[in-house]
Amino acid sequence: MIITGDQIPLARLITLKHGLKLEMKGIQVSRGRTCYSIIKDELGLRGNRQKVLDQLEEMLEMDNA
Repeated sequence: MIITGDQIPLARLITLKHGLKLEMKGIQVSRGRTCYSIIKDELGLRGNRQKVLDQLEEMLEMDNA
């Protein structure tokens, strides 16, 4: 599968979503910033990890519709 053009931002958000799920289970995804902090900063979401994940999943569902 090749990801090009308009698909790249969506693929990045999906990767961040899965990274956040791993972080919620206690797995460190990166030595740098957490997926949680990246999602909050870039998308302006607020709340704890679960609330941010719920909001992100809702945004992704609206994007696919």
